[in-house]
Amino acid sequence: MLTGDRPTGPLHLGHYAGSLRTRVALQNVHDQTILIADLQALTDNSGRPLDVRRNVLEVALDYLAVGIDPSVTTIALQSAIPELSELTLLYLDLVTLARLERNPTVRSEIELRGFDRDIPAGFLAYPVSQAADITGFRATLVPVGEDQLPMIEQTNEIVRRLASLAGHEVVPECRALLSTTPRLPGVDGRKASKSLGNAIALSASPDEIRDKVHAMFTDPAHVRVSDPGRVEGNVVFAYLDAFDSRHGEVENLKQQYRNGGLGDVALKRRLDEVLQALLEPIRARRALLAGDPGAVLAIIRSGSRRARSGAASVLSDVRDVFCLNDFG
Repeated sequence: MLTGDRPTGPLHLGHYAGSLRTRVALQNVHDQTILIADLQALTDNSGRPLDVRRNVLEVALDYLAVGIDPSVTTIALQSAIPELSELTLLYLDLVTLARLERNPTVRSEIELRGFDRDIPAGFLAYPVSQAADITGFRATLVPVGEDQLPMIEQTNEIVRRLASLAGHEVVPECRALLSTTPRLPGVDGRKASKSLGNAIALSASPDEIRDKVHAMFTDPAHVRVSDPGRVEGNVVFAYLDAFDSRHGEVENLKQQYRNGGLGDVALKRRLDEVLQALLEPIRARRALLAGDPGAVLAIIRSGSRRARSGAASVLSDVRDVFCLNDFG
């Protein structure tokens, strides 16, 4: 199993709902590698390399704080595994520019960042880098959010193209493992994003959580408590569905809200209590771990060495397909 994140900022509840808690639940069942994708982060942050460098440690702290166990899960750094970069370069020969531009995830990210035609080439090609990451560890299972499904599709296209060239399977195809909350909205109803500042960080303080919940989009037509309210598109209910374990009570609240008689203030108060209880132990573990950054860096280095060994085997097989191993 292979997952990962770009170190462009602190991880947030969208990451937790979409993938992180799945990683924690499955780490004792699957051979799991988690990749901190710093090279991919640089594709649209090349002017801020120090920020990416600092965020490597921040992301690793988030992993450990939510319960990722480095004794059973390999936490690795993309830039410490040069074999992945060579795989990316070889895979680029199997993908056309038109196919990269058709990738809906890339298109939406380009629009979000306002690149228009001034797209960094590395950013346009990052689905190929993701394919190298997945196949570099022979991963067959990839826990992702719904928005990443086009990446899985493109990875499997590359795998099949490689097999066609070789006349046999070189690396296995993979499948996505979607969470029960595939896409958590931001507090404003848009996609939760570090760059938009509309997400609740896993490291958020109690006051930051409270302020974000207070600012959440609900139903603008629900002016008075007695007014019928709309549940669909209501961010507070999306978060309650994702994080409130009392599902029956949440369903009752939805019915009461639809009928009228439940105010937004009371609804947000409940969500605030749920999120405070969820994030308090995560925040406490994170603060403890942050007191010894050297130990966290040692975990990353050790995991990268283990991951590199496996990626080297895959690269050798792929180089054979391109008749490159006879020269070195």
